[in-house]
Amino acid sequence: MDSLNARLDIPLREPSHPQAYFAEEEEKWHGYIEWEKYPEKKARAAEILSHYSFAGEPEFQLAPIPDRNPKLEGVRWKQYHAALGPTLANVPQESWDFVKKEKAEDMIHVLDFPYNGEPPKDRLVSTPLTRNEDHFVRNHGGIPTIKEEDWFLDVGGMVSKPQRLTMEDLKNEAIFPRQTNVVTLQCSGTRRIEQIHEYPGDGDELINAPWGEGAIGTARWTGVSLKKVIKYCGGLKEGAKHIEFMGVDTYFKKGQVFNYVVSVPWRKVKIHEVLLAWEMNGKPLPKIHGHPLRTVVFGYIGARSVKWLNRINAIAEPSTAPVQKKEYLYYSPQMGKHNATYSSGFSIQDMPVSSAIMSPTDQAVLIHDGKINMRGWAYSGGGHWPERVEVSGDGGSVWYETPYEKLSQKFYHAWRLWEIDLPVDAEGWLELVVRCWDNALNTQPTFVRSTWNWDLHVTSSCHRVKVFSVNTSRPATAKRMRQLEEKGIGFFPLTKPLSIDLEEDEEYETEMQRRGGRDPEE
Repeated sequence: MDSLNARLDIPLREPSHPQAYFAEEEEKWHGYIEWEKYPEKKARAAEILSHYSFAGEPEFQLAPIPDRNPKLEGVRWKQYHAALGPTLANVPQESWDFVKKEKAEDMIHVLDFPYNGEPPKDRLVSTPLTRNEDHFVRNHGGIPTIKEEDWFLDVGGMVSKPQRLTMEDLKNEAIFPRQTNVVTLQCSGTRRIEQIHEYPGDGDELINAPWGEGAIGTARWTGVSLKKVIKYCGGLKEGAKHIEFMGVDTYFKKGQVFNYVVSVPWRKVKIHEVLLAWEMNGKPLPKIHGHPLRTVVFGYIGARSVKWLNRINAIAEPSTAPVQKKEYLYYSPQMGKHNATYSSGFSIQDMPVSSAIMSPTDQAVLIHDGKINMRGWAYSGGGHWPERVEVSGDGGSVWYETPYEKLSQKFYHAWRLWEIDLPVDAEGWLELVVRCWDNALNTQPTFVRSTWNWDLHVTSSCHRVKVFSVNTSRPATAKRMRQLEEKGIGFFPLTKPLSIDLEEDEEYETEMQRRGGRDPEE
């Protein structure tokens, strides 16, 4: 990352380009520039951006994804920040410093900036609650730095009594009863790599980063119910049906600049399924996950769980901010670059039933004795939960139910981890498959093709991995493996030819007689 940043020494400001300076909105709120209140400031920023020729989008769908970590750099997003002057220019590097400080060293960095990262597969499913340092991160901008004692939350719009609340107010249990919930957050890009490999779509590296199976995580979140906060503000005025959240990070869309803004319907809030959280697994919220306060919206797409929360507004209709109106839309399979419009896709809210095989991994060569150990996760949003997980060793014809004692605890709003020793007699290339059934009998589409959409969201089809099976319970295979061991010959890599004859001449003659020779007698 540090070496990648050096590449941004490309001069962005030619003499004819306008110089930029946008002051931070609040003292001691580093990295926060307010855009939504000031249309003239947004227009000025757009005018400045229009004078530059920024780096283009990297090709990572029709060409191989770079074999490095970070996989994608986000150069143009860094350039956008640099073009708007000194208050934003260093945000990419400062954000990466938080990655190094707060995330595990072996995170898979899907996008350098804005930071998108997921943990190694095996560790993600090692515990039902995801360690904070392993929890995936999907950011849309840089990471602001705000101390808890300097922070405040404005609640306004169509509420009866607008309020400004401090963290001390929110933590006062005489006013707001504390609430703790185990909740899974999932990015709509989880498993996007499967769509990319088979059927590419829109190539924006921030919106459509090439996520694997790890863009999901589960934590025990502590805070207050947003419904209690709205009640404290006198409740909603007539006609208010949606609640809008604003984070203080800076977000870019098609040459325009914004703060990060989305909304959820009031019906979600009034059943206590929107939490204003300041703790994650019993620890203060990490900065990379939204410190000092974020929303946690149960069962919804992760994009609605806003980090670095600063403002809440009650509104009559869904937010018209670009993240809500123009992104996270699910198009039909015949929509694409040739005909897609914002109005032709529906907004992704509840996350559907989904699952993934985390072990073994795709292309693995498995030497086993008739059973293959499989592990993974299963999840269903919208207040549903996994009831049954099934796996197949033959591409989906014969299914085996995972033992109930090998499923982790049920929660209303969280995943379940699963494990099974799958009986496997067959050898050679096999396709292992998993599917989940939730408590409403929802299950997963069979193939990736069934879930393809232009923006490559919500890969909820049955998850499939191809493995090469070497079954040592079969006599011929056991004999070959003993022979290789005796001669000190390794089996891996699979494609490396053997340096010994596959059969002795005497064995060959005996076996050919048993098989009736090569040719017919008549």
